[in-house]
Amino acid sequence: MSARVVHDVTGWREAAGCGALYADMHFHTNCSDSYTDARSLMRLARRRRTGLAVTDHNLIGTLGRIDLDDPEVMVIPGIEVSTSDGPHILVYFYEMDELEEFWEKEIRPRLPPCPWLALRDCTVEGLLDMLEGRSCVTSAAHPMGYLGSDKGLEACIAKGRIPSGLARRLDAYEVLCSGMTRAGNLAARQAADRHGLSYTGGTDGHLLSELGNVVTVCDATDRHGFLDAVSGGRSVVIGREKTVPEKIQTGSASFSKFVMRAPSSVYTKATRNTGLAARKRR
Repeated sequence: MSARVVHDVTGWREAAGCGALYADMHFHTNCSDSYTDARSLMRLARRRRTGLAVTDHNLIGTLGRIDLDDPEVMVIPGIEVSTSDGPHILVYFYEMDELEEFWEKEIRPRLPPCPWLALRDCTVEGLLDMLEGRSCVTSAAHPMGYLGSDKGLEACIAKGRIPSGLARRLDAYEVLCSGMTRAGNLAARQAADRHGLSYTGGTDGHLLSELGNVVTVCDATDRHGFLDAVSGGRSVVIGREKTVPEKIQTGSASFSKFVMRAPSSVYTKATRNTGLAARKRR
């Protein structure tokens, strides 16, 4: 199996018994900016026969409420780190205790008042330095960024804010994110190829119904083999982008969670923007 992308979601569930493992590698829960609870998530994952990576923004609470050894669902312990210079980086750990140790030591002390937003003093380069030597796989989430934002690594590289060589320190790019446009996903795939990176794909799901609309497929029998295949460039990504109504629905759900944390969200964004302006002046 070599790295490739298939822009079609039909039929993959019927093929799920072929020996390969399938996982939606970018999914959020009510631990961060989603309303999906752990029990509902696992129930649907069993029904749809898909594994998943729980990748809440800077937080890992939901993973403590999930049986990571569930024989029916492969669960990858993950986190989506919101860096202080903009990009979101997906980090997948082989073992939960390693993620917990990393979170307690490196992430928890850097949490802002609204913990889903950009961490304090945690650039992409700093994050990768923290992860050096740890058993994990890294992938840039939605590399082209949403609507021109700095939340994508490749978008920041194109703006000259982050050196392109930094991308090669990652294992992969998310080359099919259902929240992005088809053009954005194609550009992400081209960028991954330029940097010599592997592929991951996920829904960036914030609604339960999104689970499995994008999956990463690897010829593996367990989580360890799956992550090895991803980092080794032996993954296939299958799925589709959301329709405009689906994007509006997802965005509304996420936004409503942020509204509840409005004061701390405004403070965090203002602090980050002030820091960016100060760096530009230097």
